[in-house]
Amino acid sequence: MFKKLFGSSEPKEEKLLPWKPLTTVDQLNTIETLSKGKTQLIFKHSTRCGISKMVMNQFVSAYNVEANLDLYYLDLLSYRDVSNEVGYKFQVMHQSPQLLVIKNGVVVAHASHGVINDIDLERFI
Repeated sequence: MFKKLFGSSEPKEEKLLPWKPLTTVDQLNTIETLSKGKTQLIFKHSTRCGISKMVMNQFVSAYNVEANLDLYYLDLLSYRDVSNEVGYKFQVMHQSPQLLVIKNGVVVAHASHGVINDIDLERFI
């Protein structure tokens, strides 16, 4: 009964996603090119924001590791120039946290905050 109420004290096994760090503006051209054959995702994350951390944890929990797409992680505080260029290149206003789904060179879906987890990624594979 207590385990159901308070959870187990045993550590949970963390789910690791195949993140690719997004650290340079040049990578955006690569992402655009690769998106013509395989869906690309960019997850913009603020490491100082509790909401961003909560949304990222929910995303990681719900993510299907078998999905056939590339997943990029952008620490927007460390790579502000890259974050700004994402907005210019893909014509999406900056928000944090934010998920962009890129296919055939363009953003086909994007969301921020809790709505990120409402995107049905299977539609874009």
